[in-house]
Amino acid sequence: MASAATEGFNRDVESGGLPPQNSAMAGQFDQSFMKNKAAPQKSTNLHLVAQRDEVASGKRIVFEMDRRRPIHGASAEVIVAPLESVDEGNESGETALFVAAKRGDASIVKELLKHSTREGVMRKNIDGFTALHIAAHHGHADIVQMLVDYEPELIKTAGPSNGSPLMAAATRGHAAVVDQLLAKDCSLLTALNSNGRNAMHLAARLGFVEVVRSLLGKDKQLGRRGDSKGKNALHMAVKGYSQEVVKLLIEADPAVVVLPDLLGNTALHVAVRKAQDEMVEVLLLYPETNVNATNKDHKTALDIAEKLPYSPDSINIRSCLSRKGASRAKDLQAVEELNKAILGGINSACSTNMVAILIAQIAFAAIFTVPGGGDNSGIPLAMSKTSILVLIICNSIAFFASMAVVLIQVTFPRGETEPDAYVTVAELIRKLIWLATICIIVAFMTAIYIVVRRQNEWASTLITVTGAVILLGSLGIKIYYVMKLRRVRSIRKKET
Repeated sequence: MASAATEGFNRDVESGGLPPQNSAMAGQFDQSFMKNKAAPQKSTNLHLVAQRDEVASGKRIVFEMDRRRPIHGASAEVIVAPLESVDEGNESGETALFVAAKRGDASIVKELLKHSTREGVMRKNIDGFTALHIAAHHGHADIVQMLVDYEPELIKTAGPSNGSPLMAAATRGHAAVVDQLLAKDCSLLTALNSNGRNAMHLAARLGFVEVVRSLLGKDKQLGRRGDSKGKNALHMAVKGYSQEVVKLLIEADPAVVVLPDLLGNTALHVAVRKAQDEMVEVLLLYPETNVNATNKDHKTALDIAEKLPYSPDSINIRSCLSRKGASRAKDLQAVEELNKAILGGINSACSTNMVAILIAQIAFAAIFTVPGGGDNSGIPLAMSKTSILVLIICNSIAFFASMAVVLIQVTFPRGETEPDAYVTVAELIRKLIWLATICIIVAFMTAIYIVVRRQNEWASTLITVTGAVILLGSLGIKIYYVMKLRRVRSIRKKET
């Protein structure tokens, strides 16, 4: 069962709450990484020798142990005193090898390994650490090398929270040990602890530049791997202490700056929420940073910044975001809707142009195709009747109204006009199309009256009534649904 100090350290590493290497808390952990701060009870002579760094004494003890081992075939009575073992542990479950690995006594470790068994070297203390975890954590590269050479499988052993020896070195900034372990087994890069985090997550959070550089040297896209909450190394780094680490991660893989976690937060969201104004400034230096990205709560970085407690940091964050064109989510939604409306208006304008040109063509053709024919001089036979005058007037109005629509659409500037102007012009075009449509319908009905009524009055009446029913019915349905939609909106507005 892990000690309280070790469990606290693991929780801090998992949550990203550890202070920098030179802080008091880090120093406290150095004292509690192994449970035996002082000499624990049940320590053997080898434990005490390893603590005092007495190589000669260690050799004498090991020699005496070897001398007093039973000879093969001899009886147990040959032993005249209790036999100590190199693999014997104290009350913390640690052998003398643990003590020497912590102190960095390479000569004693070398001597102990000559007489150790594989089981003894692979042994874990009551906190779940191996001697390799201890050596890696304290940055003793020579001892790490000895242990890995003795037992290569030791490199894959998992400690508390499934932490690897690589993570133990990464959380203390020992870049040389990190390189050493990766040279033995590069698959450690992707090893995950119980929170789904790798060594890059931990080193980035704690701001160890050289460790991050070493890890990126093996895999430039390591920084984009997410933990169990979808947070990548950049999410962790912006909560930390090193702007240099943030720059390294982005420059190695620019895509990492836009990757969201499971809640949709980018690194910018995280930096703003933690009020890390310097990290926000660094992130905004890169063009890949989307200053108006929204998370799953539909909040932008500016929305989060405006909820921060009043402080110089929060003021600076809002200022930086504003200079980069940051917006609130509700403003972005309004702009998006306006853009859709403008795009819809452009598409509608193309359709309107086609309709206007079609009406103009019909009107143009109809004015020179006089219904009822004409005499030898070219004068229409029905010229003296009011109906032909109505036809000419309505036809002309339809033609000029359609041409006005085409002219407005062609000359109206796109993308350089205020939204209100778009609305006004759209309303004018709609009225002109209505006018042209009504006039062309009247002209058609008049032509039917002129041509058909002379011989078949019943036919002209039927056509007129049928056309009127179809047009008025369509218009009535349109008005009904528009009014219904307005009533629904009015009810919803009152309810809210």
